Amino acid sequence: MTKAPPARLDDLIAKARQLPKLTAAICHPCDPASIEGACEVARLGFIDPVLVGPEAKIRAAAQAAKADISGFRIVTTPHSHAAAAQAVAMVREGQAPVLVKGSLHTDELMSAVVDAATGLRTDRRISHVFVIDLASYPRLLLITDAAVNIAPSLEEKRDIVQNAIDLAQAIGVERPKVAIVCAVETVTSKLKSTIDAAALCKMADRGQIAGGDLEGPLAFDNAINLEAAKDKHIGGDVAGQADIVVVPDLEAGNMLAKQLTFLGGAESAGIVLGARAPIALTSRADSVEARVASYALAALLVDKRRREKPVAG
Repeated sequence: MTKAPPARLDDLIAKARQLPKLTAAICHPCDPASIEGACEVARLGFIDPVLVGPEAKIRAAAQAAKADISGFRIVTTPHSHAAAAQAVAMVREGQAPVLVKGSLHTDELMSAVVDAATGLRTDRRISHVFVIDLASYPRLLLITDAAVNIAPSLEEKRDIVQNAIDLAQAIGVERPKVAIVCAVETVTSKLKSTIDAAALCKMADRGQIAGGDLEGPLAFDNAINLEAAKDKHIGGDVAGQADIVVVPDLEAGNMLAKQLTFLGGAESAGIVLGARAPIALTSRADSVEARVASYALAALLVDKRRREKPVAG
C-alpha cells in the first residue's frame, strides 16, 4: 500500500499564510475545481481572488461546487480567449501580482502571456516547475521543464535551471542541488542531452548560472538515490540527493512527474517562472490541496522578489 505523502507542501502553505495578502487574477475559473481552489485560498487568508471570465459560467461553476463567491470580484469577459487577455493585462498593469490558470487550455493562457506587445515576457526564458512531495524521498523534488518548453536549446536550458534555482530559494532551499538528468551518466556525442548537461555544469562554474550546485549528466537513479550513485562511483554533493531534476525535454519531464504522482502517490504543485509575475498552472486533475500549494508557490516567489528589490535612494 502506498504511503500518504508527507506534509511538506502544507509547510509551504503555512509560510505563505504569514505573508501579506496578494491579489490573484484567476483566468477562466469555469469549473468547480477552480472555484474550490479560489475559495480555499481566500479562506486561508493569503490570496484575494479576482475571477476573470464569463460571469454566467463562473456562477454556474460556483453553484456546482456549492461555493459562496459573493465576496469575490468578477471581471466579466465573453469567452476564455478574452479572459486570458484580460487577466494578463491586469497583471501587466500591476492590479494583480499573481496569475492563475483556471479551466482554459494551457496554450490559450500562455499565448497571452508570451505576446510580444501585451504579454508578460522578460529577458528570461519562461519555464515550468513541478514541486513534488513524495513519501519515499526526504525532501521536496523540483522537476523542470515538464509543461512549457518542448525541446529546449542549451541557452534555454540555462534559463530553465536558473528559474528552478530561484524557486528553490523562494521555498527555503538556500543552495539547491541541481541534477541534469539524461539516460546515462557519461558524456557521449550520441546523446546531445549529455553534452548539454556537461555544458550547463561548466556554465555554472563560469558564473552563467548562479545560486546552486550543478552536476550532470546523471541518470535519474543516481540523481536521487545515494546507493545508486555509490554503485557507479559517482561522488559530489548533488548525486543521490538532488533538490532539482532538470530533464532533457518536455516529454521526459511530463512522464516523470505524472508517474511520481499517479504511481508513486506524490502530491504536486505547479508554477511558471520567467515572466513578470509567477503563474500558478494547475491541471484539471489537481486536487484542491495541490491548487492551494500552487498559489503558495506564487506567493513565496512574490515575497522573494520584494525582498530582493533594490531600495530606492
